[in-house]
Amino acid sequence: MADARRQLRSGTVVLGGMGLLAAALTACSSEPDKRCVDRDSYTLGKGYKIVADKNCASHASATHGGWYYGGTKKSGFVDGGSLTRPRSSGSHSGSRSGVHRGGFGGHGKSGG
Repeated sequence: MADARRQLRSGTVVLGGMGLLAAALTACSSEPDKRCVDRDSYTLGKGYKIVADKNCASHASATHGGWYYGGTKKSGFVDGGSLTRPRSSGSHSGSRSGVHRGGFGGHGKSGG
């Protein structure tokens, strides 16, 4: 009987640990935290006023909505982030791959 309880406890610990791991991986997604804000609503000490996402999806809106990345949300405002989307550390596009060839000259020509 004691062995059966011990097995149940160890199974619960393993399952609980897997749940925590799944939650942590979900929280570390590649999509940055973003909120739609009214770009014309900045107030010192409060930040930008958060508005409905539809204001950022449509350019026909009367509100000058824009995506605000990161920051801290408080009482319908967000501050401490940026209107510029952060660059993903894992993505490379075009010539910005970070690979430089050619050694100390940087021209890629062989000397001789």
